[in-house]
Amino acid sequence: MRRLLLLTPIILVLSSCEKLLVDEEYFSPAASFDYLWHTIDEEYALFDVKGIDWDSARRVYAPRAYSSQSLVDLFAPMADMLNLLDDGHVNLIAPFDISRSEEVFLQTYGQSNFDLNTVSLNYLGPDYHTTGGLAYNALRDGKVIYVRYSSFSNSVSTEALKLVAARYPHAEGMVLDMRQNGGGSISNIWEILSFLPGNNQLLYRTQIKSGPAHDAFAPPEEVRAPASEQPYVEPVVLLTDRGSYSATSMFALCCRSYPTVTTVGDTTGGGLGLPKGRQLPNGWYVRYSVSRILSPEGKNFENGVPPDVVVTLDPMAVASGVDNVIEHACDIIQGLDN
Repeated sequence: MRRLLLLTPIILVLSSCEKLLVDEEYFSPAASFDYLWHTIDEEYALFDVKGIDWDSARRVYAPRAYSSQSLVDLFAPMADMLNLLDDGHVNLIAPFDISRSEEVFLQTYGQSNFDLNTVSLNYLGPDYHTTGGLAYNALRDGKVIYVRYSSFSNSVSTEALKLVAARYPHAEGMVLDMRQNGGGSISNIWEILSFLPGNNQLLYRTQIKSGPAHDAFAPPEEVRAPASEQPYVEPVVLLTDRGSYSATSMFALCCRSYPTVTTVGDTTGGGLGLPKGRQLPNGWYVRYSVSRILSPEGKNFENGVPPDVVVTLDPMAVASGVDNVIEHACDIIQGLDN
């Protein structure tokens, strides 16, 4: 910040000329591309699981960026380079466009293990209930509670889940459907976990990127299960698919440490890294992951948390109005899956 006492006419003129030169340099295609490449190179946290040669990416995309004749021309090579990371938390944001990973997009929608019409018509039904962000009803003559939680951006609380459970006192367990839940507020994870029987068990370890080297991380911090008052002790079956991303993947990872929870369906979409944003010299923004999460065994599930039981949605069953993933979950709760 310039000192006020230096703001004489001559200094103002020199400063203005200097600003023009700096702006001319920083708003050039080369300056913006180089800034983007170096930012990701030094601060991105997940090169070890992405398998990307970032130096090679520079050699491929820099010539295209440097020769750009317009902002639209510049956006394409920069976005294409970022999309090599196949990370839904990595985006280039310009006033006229936002980049997104083609792989994450295709896995979310192309590998969906969920049919909204079947669930809405035949499992929730017209008489379903809503409490906060939860939609729910009872299945199997009241023996199984079915809860649909479509986004971690929707409000949820421990008390709301207790209210749902209290509505069906004779239920033998709960199906918690988070297929196609693209994530949202991490704080909602702890609200749901506080509904489950926590005993301070280790859920995961997290590390923040701490230096320019790809393997430079701060010491790991342990994250443990929250204490639960009058927890729900009946079986819970969590449903996931490739559209279960970000906060949903984190929740699925946490559930691996709860013996009363079984995950059914497909591997989640991943996205466990904490995203951060930075402005580029040309005014655009880049978002990227700056942390990694490791399971209690030290495994990185950034590319997806696998289910305990793999069940693929059967198109023939869907054509008959049946969601075989939900049915299998109900069988687990009722001990009929053997």
